[in-house]
Amino acid sequence: MKAALDMKPGAGQIKISLLLTQRKSNRAKEKKARRLEERAAMDAVCAKVDAANKLDDPLNTFPAFKKYDRNGLNLQIECKRVTSLNPLSVEWAFELTRANMQTLYEQSEWGWKEREKREEMNDERAWYLLARDADSSPVAFSHFRFDVECGEEVLYCYEVQLESKVRRKGLGKFLIQILQLIANSTQMKKVMLTVFKHNHGAYQFFRDALQFEIDETSPSMSGCCGDDCSYEILSRRTKHGEASAGHTHGGGHCGGCCH
Repeated sequence: MKAALDMKPGAGQIKISLLLTQRKSNRAKEKKARRLEERAAMDAVCAKVDAANKLDDPLNTFPAFKKYDRNGLNLQIECKRVTSLNPLSVEWAFELTRANMQTLYEQSEWGWKEREKREEMNDERAWYLLARDADSSPVAFSHFRFDVECGEEVLYCYEVQLESKVRRKGLGKFLIQILQLIANSTQMKKVMLTVFKHNHGAYQFFRDALQFEIDETSPSMSGCCGDDCSYEILSRRTKHGEASAGHTHGGGHCGGCCH
């Protein structure tokens, strides 16, 4: 009987065991609460991206930016989903991209993949800013999307391409300024883009003229491949992004969208 009694835990041991159990329970509750908070934050991010993608014309808020009349140019600017564009306009945009960029792609680790680029430019998520001359012929464009990068809602600029006859007249800067206005009005946190390091003119244009910074997700900043990569990811925060800088949501992921 005495041996059996000695095996029973004392009051102190029971109290310690209960405290440990309670601590484990509290940690589990805190972890669950954090997951729910991150999920709710990510849902809010995706809701902003979805709302932006449901707009008929993000440029309607800025009628003064629907024309470009300076430096000898007289152009009309429109903003449309790829699904609303004339296929001939999309084909023109692809051919201009190939003419301007194929050699630069071939000098990178990516190479020029025509089928993939065509699919990218025809993806239903694609938006286009198009500049047209007096004959309604396109002369410049930007392909962009509303998306999520590392838990933040962003406007990602995939392309800004100009025909040679309209370059060095301020039009490229004007198109990027429109993207910044659209990003602000749709409550995106950043305007982001990818630029080849060996495309020196474009790199200097975005870094110096437009004050874009090397994004924290860029290879040179994240340490994934550094100098071995031929490109940088650049970004410029909107007023919404500046207000929440440093408060990204752990539930996000890099390079992804909300669907």
